[in-house]
Amino acid sequence: MRILPALLFAACLPLAQAAEYTIDPAHTYASFEIDHLGFSTQRGQFNRSSGVVEFDAETKTGRIDISIETASLDTGFELRDDVLRGDDWFKAKDFPYIFFRSQKLIFTEEKLSAVDGVLVMLGESRPLRLEVSRFKCGLNLASRLRGCGADAIGVLRRSEFGLNNGIPFIGDEVRLRVQVEAYLP
Repeated sequence: MRILPALLFAACLPLAQAAEYTIDPAHTYASFEIDHLGFSTQRGQFNRSSGVVEFDAETKTGRIDISIETASLDTGFELRDDVLRGDDWFKAKDFPYIFFRSQKLIFTEEKLSAVDGVLVMLGESRPLRLEVSRFKCGLNLASRLRGCGADAIGVLRRSEFGLNNGIPFIGDEVRLRVQVEAYLP
């Protein structure tokens, strides 16, 4: 019982310097939503990702580098997934990764509110802002690891990356959601 107060105290301490956290692939996913014929919103996710989060709480600076395995695309329907991974869509064999690299962390008062960065997909690089709805750094009491986590959402036009198939029947606008947890090694 004596360890619990110490753990709670440590969880409340701010980070004193920049630290590099490794993305936890079991708790990090990029998911997407797209209009389908005006009837429904189709959803999917990429099941494998890796990368790093660097963050300095005092200076409110850092960086986020995420690599998403294109072949891990999962919409819950295997036939559709095979088509989307194929040569007419994501070309997973030629472009095995989608990358997001931050350029600037944006704070509103003391809270991380957005991340400006670049999304690289199918060999095309485009700016992308991710609006952050949740952000926390501290001690994970379950794993006893120090980490940072966030939920973020951005909007992109798939046509800007050469994904023109089915437009306008399948939407051009894609809502990208990223949930990330990263921990000190």
